[in-house]
Amino acid sequence: MRINDNGAWCWFQDERALIDPANNTLLVGSVAAPEGPGGTDRGGNIEVAVLDPATGHSQVHVLHERLESDDHNAPALLIRPDGRYVAMYARHKTDNYSRWRVSVRPHDASEWEPEQVFNWTELAGGRGATYSNLHRLDAESRVYNFVRAINDDPTMLVSEDDGSTWSYGGKLFTRAKVGYVNGYTRYWGNGVDRIDLITTDHHPRDFNNSIYHGFIRDNALHDAEGRVVSKPLLGSAGVNQDTLTTVFRAGTEIDGDVLTHAWTADLRGQGNQLAAIISCRANDVNGPLQRQQRLDVDDHRLLYARFDGTEWALHPLAVAGPGLLPHEQDYTGLGAVDPNNLDQVYISTPVHPGTGEATDHYEIYRGRTADCGAGWSWSAVTENSGSDNLRPLVVPGDPSVHAVLWFRGSMASSQAYTAEVVGQVGSPDES
Repeated sequence: MRINDNGAWCWFQDERALIDPANNTLLVGSVAAPEGPGGTDRGGNIEVAVLDPATGHSQVHVLHERLESDDHNAPALLIRPDGRYVAMYARHKTDNYSRWRVSVRPHDASEWEPEQVFNWTELAGGRGATYSNLHRLDAESRVYNFVRAINDDPTMLVSEDDGSTWSYGGKLFTRAKVGYVNGYTRYWGNGVDRIDLITTDHHPRDFNNSIYHGFIRDNALHDAEGRVVSKPLLGSAGVNQDTLTTVFRAGTEIDGDVLTHAWTADLRGQGNQLAAIISCRANDVNGPLQRQQRLDVDDHRLLYARFDGTEWALHPLAVAGPGLLPHEQDYTGLGAVDPNNLDQVYISTPVHPGTGEATDHYEIYRGRTADCGAGWSWSAVTENSGSDNLRPLVVPGDPSVHAVLWFRGSMASSQAYTAEVVGQVGSPDES
């Protein structure tokens, strides 16, 4: 199904898409580009498309006209207990605001209250804000929005009224900044009392990242073993992320390949188990002096990490190909874990994971494991495509509906792309 004829997203906003079981619709947030349909009059629109899977009809609603043409600005979505929707979005460090709107009526995205803003200028020294990640914990009656803000660290806004108003909540992590940014973080919340996260050191372009895991519960940040590393969390000045549990250590060798410069791709959980997808470079030959002369980024890998409630196990998942863009050497097609089945993933790669055969474009593949990630069977979701299929996600919200989305087209940069949002929607038995 084509859901939006002009849209794309980065991968550090969640949830970018949700299923609303109350009205059997699928909500998808994205950012339109001037290269696509609608041109400059539409470029930079922050949009929510609402799909009726029964009919295949979708309708696009604009949250903010021409905010900025950048996939980093994609909205995060949340369904409140009263059924109304919350959408939050921010520009890509080009101003100092986190923006939000609340739908006027429950389970209806056709009309929204006026946009409101949280001003980071004083807190962040005017250096901008990026990303939105919305998670509600019922045990606290509190909603968190995780933003990249102060010192380019993972930072929190909190709402005590389900997203109608927001206040500063403190910082998760902080350290001396290396290069562009500190800590690329992916989050998963159980909706009740816990939010798990995985995070990097810095940008993989600037630092040989490891990946760390911890979780938020009872106003504290814990490592994977449950040891408190920061309390109280609310109002915290932030801790170094290396105080958490290491999931992937830079320089890890798997099947004879030395893996470095990791990045977080996805995190999902069920009960006390978690599954994550990590991207990294394989056999990077760059030393400190060579780095300025040549970047060896022609071989990326996707890894699958599984947490059994006690410890993490790391497994090779697939070859991810060379860097997606010349100026973003660590971009890959990425991958997603099925939130309703941690033994199922979807990945985007220009190399068939089952045969090793290179393809003309990035294709989407479904992987299934029967042994928690040690082995995989693969099937193609797309084949012989005329353009790239990138950044898949599996939509949460209703376990009885299996929806896999991605965007299809061409991408020159995060600010320039001609892409449409597409997907497959069915039942879990049909997946």
